[in-house]
Amino acid sequence: MAGTSRARRRLPRIPVRRGQAAAQSAPPAEPERIPREIRVLIAAAFVIAIGFGLVAPILPQFAQSFDVGVTASSVIVSAFAFTRLVFAPAGGRLVEKLGERPIYIIGLLIVALSTAACAFAADYWQLLVFRGLGGIGSTMFTVSAMGLIVRLAPPSIRGRVSGAYATAFLLGSIGGPILGGLLGRFGLRVPFLVYAAALLAASAVVFFQLKGTTLADRQAGRSEAPLTVREAFRDSAYRAALVSSFANGWSSFGIRMALVPLFATAVLAAGPEIAGVSLAFFAAGTALALTVSGRLADSVGRKPLVISGLLVNGAAMAALGFSADLVVFLVICVVGGIGTGLLNPAQQAAVADVIGNGRSGGKVLAFFQMSSDLGAIFGPIAAGVIIDQLFVGAYDVAFVVTGVLTVGAAVVWLMSRETLPAHHPGSGTRTDADEDERRAPAADQNASSPRTPSPED
Repeated sequence: MAGTSRARRRLPRIPVRRGQAAAQSAPPAEPERIPREIRVLIAAAFVIAIGFGLVAPILPQFAQSFDVGVTASSVIVSAFAFTRLVFAPAGGRLVEKLGERPIYIIGLLIVALSTAACAFAADYWQLLVFRGLGGIGSTMFTVSAMGLIVRLAPPSIRGRVSGAYATAFLLGSIGGPILGGLLGRFGLRVPFLVYAAALLAASAVVFFQLKGTTLADRQAGRSEAPLTVREAFRDSAYRAALVSSFANGWSSFGIRMALVPLFATAVLAAGPEIAGVSLAFFAAGTALALTVSGRLADSVGRKPLVISGLLVNGAAMAALGFSADLVVFLVICVVGGIGTGLLNPAQQAAVADVIGNGRSGGKVLAFFQMSSDLGAIFGPIAAGVIIDQLFVGAYDVAFVVTGVLTVGAAVVWLMSRETLPAHHPGSGTRTDADEDERRAPAADQNASSPRTPSPED
């Protein structure tokens, strides 16, 4: 044993570079946690989505209870989206003037009161007005929520935050219609009252949980003037985000909701229950992708995820019109949902990168939301014209047009810049901000050491 000990003492020491020793001794960095304020917003998003799902299944039936036809009952649904679209610019201005937190809470209260009023509507026209007012409140808290996430989310986890927020909305949207159908047995007015109560609870939670934070001061955390739409539009990433948001609204919110159920019933001769099942399969694909897409957007970059999502969704939507078998149809629905799940967190994170944490971007976010709403409005209209007027009964043509539009948005993204900060691990690209940092004064550069570590180190 003694000989062995002496032999060990005589072993030559291997020199270790100082940088290597520090790297070996340093504990692995823990992943950055989502701030508490954002977790509050995610919980509120789940409650809001559940409540919206409560009234969605019974709203057309409730409208028809006032002795109106299918067209009039559809207008009730469109009124909400229309007022969201029209009021979006004003909502953005209010966010910049009063701050995100007050407008978020006011928007929730407007939707709560208008929803409760719907429960007591005495005729069709009252229902139409009350539902339209709800759209105004909806765009207020939607733009505000996006603004709060931009302001609070650390740049390194913006994709993960967007994915978590989208997951909360998705889960609420799945559970809400189921619960709404059960509540509808107690009367068509009951889901409206439950939704109103849920919104009041959500607004109270957000008010008290965020009351003592820096969000109480609308100027806290802002080091620069609000970002204007003109400034944002100079950024290739923002222009690409507007195009992809329009295509996503057209495909995922317009065609998926309006055309996919009709195709399942008219072409595949499936029962009405399959229409709901197809939407559930879309949601399942989206949920599957959201488990990884947010983290990937924070590691490999926003641009690859956006392009991949657009290509996957576009290919699936184009293929839907040619599916002659129910099993194949449902599988394609899942693939289309995966494309949406890959796209959304990275797209929202890219817009947040453009705005940055130190600026308010109410109008910029409002125009981003409007692009999606425009796609959701014009998509079903264009599909209807194609099927009813241009190519009678040709669902495949309408789906192919949707696929081509979505793939075209991917081409636009190919020509845009990557917004993930270059110093972040996993990103090998430079952004406009990094180029400004690189163009430092010559004196500072000459004063630095010849071997100063670069961001890539």
